Amino acid sequence: MHGSTGDIIFLGTRTEELEPVFKELTENGFDLGGSGSCMRTPSCCVGQARCEWANYDTMAMCNQITHDYQDELHRPPFPYKFKVKFAGCPNDCVASIARADLSVIGTWKDNIQQDAAAVAEYAAGGLDIQKDVCDRCPGKCMDWDGSNLVIRNGECVHCMHCINVMPKALRPGKEKGAVLLLGSKAPIVQGALLSSVLVPFVPAEELLDTLKELIGRVWEFWDEHGKNRERVGELIQRVGMASFLDAIGLDPVPEMVSAPRDNPYIFFQAEDTK
Repeated sequence: MHGSTGDIIFLGTRTEELEPVFKELTENGFDLGGSGSCMRTPSCCVGQARCEWANYDTMAMCNQITHDYQDELHRPPFPYKFKVKFAGCPNDCVASIARADLSVIGTWKDNIQQDAAAVAEYAAGGLDIQKDVCDRCPGKCMDWDGSNLVIRNGECVHCMHCINVMPKALRPGKEKGAVLLLGSKAPIVQGALLSSVLVPFVPAEELLDTLKELIGRVWEFWDEHGKNRERVGELIQRVGMASFLDAIGLDPVPEMVSAPRDNPYIFFQAEDTK
């Protein structure tokens, strides 16, 4: 009878009876169809248990967060629901960047590991590295001269495309961790949102503590200023990312910018002109 998605769940009715039951209960004051304003059960990809691309232990992190936030899972304290999803690498097999209020996506900070002999083996086997790898790189950070593959790692956006195409030749870097993103949701109230980068990189060994500290700051501001049935992403849209970052105590970084500004005018606050 009780679950995180509703106080009462009806099971076993026939399809043709659904609409009449819904109509009658609604007329009697029941708020049907709304989702519970709680933290949803966290989910994760299989991570290091079976996947060689995982940059942190997703299952351990998901399990720990589930245990640490049992109260928020069962006793809804929020304006609306809050989802956390853990992906071990940028392939994001749980689609966290589009479905989770807080996305934890594994990544690396140093250079992609490259095996030149394996690259040559792919080329000899018929792979068109220029067409299928370099030309499809969104960061345009790869050059192939027919014998050598050069990666400008400073321009790499860590999309995993080249690694997926040549898994025997390329691997994620050794300095592993995760990027924390916030604010995605499905198109319920104000349309679909993708997550925005909040913390560009957290080392794997610091991830749990950083994540819990960030969750606490976000929840405190959301509890205070969120409207009824307003997701975190919608709150950020309403108050602005600058105000949100100031409220949770984070400094803006370039990774948060999705596109260059199109307004040539810069407005200063009064205190900035003194």
